[in-house]
Amino acid sequence: MELVLKSWGTYINKSGEMFEIKKDDEKTRISPLKVSSIIISQGVSVSSDVFMMALKNNIDIVMLDDYGKPVGRFWHAKMGSTAKIRRAQLELSQSEEGFEHGIRWVKGKFDNQINYLEKTLKRRSKYHTPIKETIEQLEESKSKLDNLEGNIEELREKVLGIEGSAGRKWWSLLSKLVPNRFTFEGRSFQPAEDEFNAMLNYGYGMLYGKIEKRVVIAGLDPYIGFVHTDNYNKISFVYDVIEKYRPWIDRTIMKLIGNKKVKKKTHFEDMANGVYLGDEGKDLIIPAINEFLDKRIRYNGKNQKRKDIIQKDLHSFAQNILEIKEREEDG
Repeated sequence: MELVLKSWGTYINKSGEMFEIKKDDEKTRISPLKVSSIIISQGVSVSSDVFMMALKNNIDIVMLDDYGKPVGRFWHAKMGSTAKIRRAQLELSQSEEGFEHGIRWVKGKFDNQINYLEKTLKRRSKYHTPIKETIEQLEESKSKLDNLEGNIEELREKVLGIEGSAGRKWWSLLSKLVPNRFTFEGRSFQPAEDEFNAMLNYGYGMLYGKIEKRVVIAGLDPYIGFVHTDNYNKISFVYDVIEKYRPWIDRTIMKLIGNKKVKKKTHFEDMANGVYLGDEGKDLIIPAINEFLDKRIRYNGKNQKRKDIIQKDLHSFAQNILEIKEREEDG
């Protein structure tokens, strides 16, 4: 389980061989054997003993900002990869062959978006025309990715352009599908300009943390991207990988809104410069996303949890780039 600590004044320490969480007059004890990650927001106090016990039990600790995005993490020094995988990743990131493998994450995003819209089409016949048009646009975007020409820098720019165009069509459609009380005019980031974007930003922030961990477990370097550039201090490969799974967050939030579980008055906080997800909103979104990722679906002929699919995709990717490197050495 993920242990999520987000309320101001919360304190976590070590009590015997258990984590002990204190909030006001309440105390809760949890065995480290039941914890996979500890997620900490601002305003939470942590004793040094917690870090030691977490590292001893191979539990990573993730620090989040107000938007749910990781700003730092602590994990065992032995987590990581052999240098061989990362060298292969670095070399391939600078080649057209490696780039072709990198855009699989973008194609995966289009596939997941199309899958969601095909299911939505059966339930929302009123929006048949715009849904069909968006599906066609996404199919066309996939085809464009198979017919790119130019050097690697030109290819990167073209992929980002295709993504941007498809994204505008996607958000335009979702703005029609959400109830009027959550109408939005497109993506806005930090801070969000509306409640829908506040939920998206927090959900994506959660996903960044989950993917970064799985990238490292697979032996890959989160900073060496294939499509996104490897600017200083930018987890470029995580930005590549997350594209495929963003629609899962979109789906979760659309479902919460469609089921009328999101409350404007209690789940959000209005600030001078935007809208933020409040504690009650986080209490709604965090378990909904974790439940979605824990659900088993049919994938590659097996019933698998979505969160395990991410890990297996990354292990497969690591294996693929090693095989490419070995072929080059043998050739």
